[in-house]
Amino acid sequence: MEAYEALITRRSIRQYQDKAVPAEIVDKILGAAMQAPSAVDTQPWHFVVIDEADLLREIPSVHQYAKMAARAPCAILVCAEPALAHGPGYVPQDCSAATENILLAAHALGLGAVWCGVYAVPDREAGFRSLLSIPESVQPFSLVVLGYPDEARPQPERFKPERVHRNGW
Repeated sequence: MEAYEALITRRSIRQYQDKAVPAEIVDKILGAAMQAPSAVDTQPWHFVVIDEADLLREIPSVHQYAKMAARAPCAILVCAEPALAHGPGYVPQDCSAATENILLAAHALGLGAVWCGVYAVPDREAGFRSLLSIPESVQPFSLVVLGYPDEARPQPERFKPERVHRNGW
């Protein structure tokens, strides 16, 4: 799949086939995540791969909008180690770039995925920290639930020329 096609055709997928995602595919996706840009190339991220069914079934108790995780074969929790970041305010930018790379790589490799926000929601951060034994120095940022798609979603036209401003407002 060409890069532009992946960008334009990616959709949030919440229904997955009952089929495991091979570790080699997960590693490719993580490799793409680690290629994301970060401020001063600090790469302040860590990734927790969740593929144990019992843990996946616990996720909805931590994140009310991640119910699909209970039926998914895999999820990746993107985390930040703020001490590694270039400075205050860079963690959301760096980890968002890594999260987007996960979504695009999953799509390009034939998987479906959905981004579930965790960052800046204290109950979610604490819940994932507890569920996955994440140290206090590491901040849960986003959860990407993924698997082989069991749904097809239409691609809406999202380009809005009225939102484009050139050389000023």
